[in-house]
Parts: sequence; C-alpha cells; structure tokens
Amino acid sequence: MKRNAIEIRKSGNGKRAIYVDEENAKEIFQYIQQDERHRKKFRFITDIILGGHRNTEVYDKEEIDDKTKGVTAMKFFKGQDNDRIYCKEVTKEDKTFVIIASELHKGKQKQKNKQKEKNIIHKVAGYEYELEE
Repeated sequence: MKRNAIEIRKSGNGKRAIYVDEENAKEIFQYIQQDERHRKKFRFITDIILGGHRNTEVYDKEEIDDKTKGVTAMKFFKGQDNDRIYCKEVTKEDKTFVIIASELHKGKQKQKNKQKEKNIIHKVAGYEYELEE
C-alpha cells in the first residue's frame, strides 16, 4: 500500500530525518501539540533519534515476527498514559536514515503486545512510502 510521508525534522548533518505519514499527520500532530508535556516528550524522542543515540525506554524496535522488520515505536509516558506512535524505518537512496511516524495508538494497556498492537504493527510493516521533502 503506497502512502506519502512528509519531512518534519532533519539532523544537523542531514543523515537522519523524521517524517510523518500524510494520512495520519493531523491526528499525530494534534496528539503532539495538545500540551507542553507532549511537545517536550516528542522533541526529546526525536532528538535522541536524530542524534543517532539509543534509548529503548522511549524508542525501540517492535519487530514481533519476520514480516515486521523496521517497525519501531516512540513511547510516550510509560507507566502512565503509555501511548505509542508506531514508526517505520527506511533508508533513502542517498543513505539518509528515515523514521516515519505512521500510526498513533493511545493507552497501550499491558507490557506485552495484545492483538490490537500486533494488528497495528503489521499494518505499519505493510506500508510503502513515497517521501516528500
């Protein structure tokens, strides 16, 4: 399924970029912009990603089987709201590493992925993106 993604942030050296799924952009941006706490957390997570650092507490792989390679999640407020933005990682032809914020999932209930999360992860894994600068 071909979808469009729009660039929203890029690392200083241009080797990493954050995009957002065009169809889900409104919902994702509303979630991020709802208050200062959400804006700060999103900025923190994207700074880690763009800096090339690893922090599995806030951003980690969600590869639950062979079909879900490259699916990750931005984790907002673990132990509280426990919301997720499921993402897809791709590398552009020019070797730019791209993370596409694809699907918002509010209120993940358990530590383990339930069927609802698995369905979202498989859906994101099936997306193919056209990247817009």
